[in-house]
Amino acid sequence: MGQSTYAVTGVASGIGAELARILKSQGQRVIGFDIQETGENVDHFVPLDLNDTASIARAAANIDEPLDGLCNNAGLPPRDGLEETILQVNFLGTRAFTHAMLPHLRKGGSIVNMASRAGHGWREGVEQVKQLACLTDRAQLAKFITTEQIDATRCYNLSKEAVILWTVAEAETMVRRGLRINSLSPGGIATGILGDFQRVFGAAMARNIERAGRAGNPEEVAEIAAFLLSPASHWIKGADIAIDGGMGAFNQSDAMGLETLRMPAQDDPA
Repeated sequence: MGQSTYAVTGVASGIGAELARILKSQGQRVIGFDIQETGENVDHFVPLDLNDTASIARAAANIDEPLDGLCNNAGLPPRDGLEETILQVNFLGTRAFTHAMLPHLRKGGSIVNMASRAGHGWREGVEQVKQLACLTDRAQLAKFITTEQIDATRCYNLSKEAVILWTVAEAETMVRRGLRINSLSPGGIATGILGDFQRVFGAAMARNIERAGRAGNPEEVAEIAAFLLSPASHWIKGADIAIDGGMGAFNQSDAMGLETLRMPAQDDPA
């Protein structure tokens, strides 16, 4: 099997940096995109600011070679005062960048969108997601945020709900184009922005991490992203995969009262 070429956004740190490292260790070629320049584990770096439509167009136009996959990893955490930017970067800008990159993707290629466990409330938020998805320009976001009366935390959750549902919505279209699209939903990952999530989600997040035994590592998410980019995952299409150490399962079990389904406690055979 020959060398493949993958594009990774948010490549300068966290999960994106780990993904680039893993891909390079596999002998693949990496084109990295970020607002912060880096030369580590990338064959070609392209500046990209998902908050700037002109930057998105320039970045896509900078690509002059076919790609075997794209990982949309770049994103912002919930931070007060960045409501519009969160929605733009995490969803509208990511969607626009993906659309601009489609002509560069080979048939058989894979798109991996980085969502979040925080987006798993999409069932309750689906109508608001549809409203967000109708927006086509960053200038429309201020009115949307005011009308919907949403804060930075809701903007973050909404942006990740939108990523998950956008992935589902695009699955059949991508199959017809000879491509695959999936999303990943990490939870409680020890990157440089973990503090933002601890501040916002507080005791609930601390309890989830305690039940899971520890926070996740960026490498553990990046390994799954690398697999989804590769041809080895060719039959996985339109899926959202949680990578959260079991946190989602714990909460779902609690909410549904599934304790009676558990096997009886047994003594340690040792």
